Amino acid sequence: MENQIEKNLVHIHELLAKGEFIEAMETYLHDDVELREANGDAKVGKEYCIKFEDDFIKNDLKEFVGYKVGNYAVQGNYSFYDAVMTLKLNDGTTMVSEQVIATEWKDGKIYRERYFHA
Repeated sequence: MENQIEKNLVHIHELLAKGEFIEAMETYLHDDVELREANGDAKVGKEYCIKFEDDFIKNDLKEFVGYKVGNYAVQGNYSFYDAVMTLKLNDGTTMVSEQVIATEWKDGKIYRERYFHA
């Protein structure tokens, strides 16, 4: 199981590094996924999460600059990694988000994921 999660995680990182966020979500989110930004409310359901991300990309994102993954670990049904995402937004600002991502996997898909930001 850990080997499959690690393979999936490596592929997700490849997609994110190219800015292919929607493809990564369509491929790897569980139908009953819960995504949570730090202490915010969870976004629930694959369809809702993809629509939320797509709306952000269409309405707020001017340019994808990069997504770099540092270290990652997989144990049982859980993975953890750190990453830095840089985006240029339509309002003229540049968003640099340093994150640690904690993921619970179910059936080879992301079931619960939480993003801790710096």
